[in-house]
Amino acid sequence: MIDRRTVLGAAAGLTLASAADAQQAAALPDILWPPAEHFALWPDTPPGAPSPLPKPVRERNGYQGAELWLRGIDRPIVGVFRPKTPDGRAVLVIPGGGYGFVSVSNEGIDVAGELTPHGITVFVLAYRLPGDGWANRADVPLADAQRAMRLIRAGAARFGIDPAKLGLLGFSAGGHLGATLMTRHGDRVYAPVDAADALPARPAFAGLVYPVVTLADPGLNSLSSTRLLGGTSDATLMARYSPVRGIDASTPPVFLLHAIDDRTVPVRHSLDTLEACLAAQVPVEAHILEKGGHGFGGAHLPPGASGRPWPELFARWTASRFG
Repeated sequence: MIDRRTVLGAAAGLTLASAADAQQAAALPDILWPPAEHFALWPDTPPGAPSPLPKPVRERNGYQGAELWLRGIDRPIVGVFRPKTPDGRAVLVIPGGGYGFVSVSNEGIDVAGELTPHGITVFVLAYRLPGDGWANRADVPLADAQRAMRLIRAGAARFGIDPAKLGLLGFSAGGHLGATLMTRHGDRVYAPVDAADALPARPAFAGLVYPVVTLADPGLNSLSSTRLLGGTSDATLMARYSPVRGIDASTPPVFLLHAIDDRTVPVRHSLDTLEACLAAQVPVEAHILEKGGHGFGGAHLPPGASGRPWPELFARWTASRFG
């Protein structure tokens, strides 16, 4: 039997726990998003908008509760991170989140902090999520990615970049979006808005970090499939959104990074991408780590880990292509 003292004690415990959680959250450093320099992808309400629009949510979660996750993105934007000494290279960074949220700090802001010292201008994409009621849900993230590439190219002089040196770097589901962009950059998935939409959306190179590259196989990656496609079992549709199948001789050079002990996206996704690139004679560099798990982003591998300097490896790889 539960008496009154037990109930009061439990309530007190919940109060203490809530106070402790609030204190811990208050102790976390603030994450500035969006950065001071940013731009919207669409001049008005994005195409295919539901009514009402999604309600934006900012959530502290992920690695030690210290990450910033975005949900309910109603107006997608691109954050701009400039290096002190730009060299013309630029990267559209596409965070992951299983198409259920956008891990904007761990796989966005932190990545920018690692790449800008190398002279690379970084653009972090906060894209719309397919489960928020948008029309043509499966193409909503791709529309945002294409539009971002075109707007960056249109503003190349303002950003101090070379549009021929603009690539992408995608993580997990953001790697899926990046791989989709590199193979379907020319697909018309939205009606042109302005002159920028006459520019190419093709990336000059593509970095894919623990990417999802197929939705056609069962496994842990099925969560991204469900969120993107709405749980369809249509094999043709699932194949269409499996970008590894679209790799051909026109695919830009690819950089791959994946850990063997990744329990969220099996390393086979990157190995299959490597094989597809080799078969199509696409330039490719692959780094397969023994350990690292999933979601290490720009800075969350432990010090001394063999993959810890991976942003430097990526920066050197891009420099080797444009040196």
